[in-house]
Amino acid sequence: MVNWLRTSKTASFVLLVLRVWLGWQWLKDGFEKVFGAKPFDASGYLKGVIANPVKGPDHNVLYGPYNAFIQHIALPGSGFFSFLVKWGELLCGLGLLLGTLTTAAVFFALLMNFMYLFAGTVSSNPLYILVGGIILFAGFNAGKWGGDYWLIPWLRQAFGKKIGKETVNYNRGQ
Repeated sequence: MVNWLRTSKTASFVLLVLRVWLGWQWLKDGFEKVFGAKPFDASGYLKGVIANPVKGPDHNVLYGPYNAFIQHIALPGSGFFSFLVKWGELLCGLGLLLGTLTTAAVFFALLMNFMYLFAGTVSSNPLYILVGGIILFAGFNAGKWGGDYWLIPWLRQAFGKKIGKETVNYNRGQ
């Protein structure tokens, strides 16, 4: 299955649809946070995470270290984390929508999804994780019908020699 995702031309079209859909979801959420009428502030959400941590069936807190991070680092730096969330969502969405630096965009989108889950926000995160995981497993093939078609070979040629990697021919006709 992973080999098919990484090499098949048919898979690249399926991935295009998934990538554009997921990119649009992230882009519209990020756009609202960056350019919305009301400035985005995550501090209320972070206070809610601290007040109502995720608990297991035994009523013990499941993600103690994560909650400590939220309480001692994220909440005091909520302005910085608000900036990271809103621009992270917007840029991940843009990268996925355009198929540019697709693997990096989906990696950071998945990272945000997992952080939201650890905070107790289920919402659409499981679906985004499923689709994002498929895109991540596909690697370059997920961005083949996007900006990665031109950008990745250029990056490999420009930087590949400096890090000892050989350049790869990414032919769409395979």
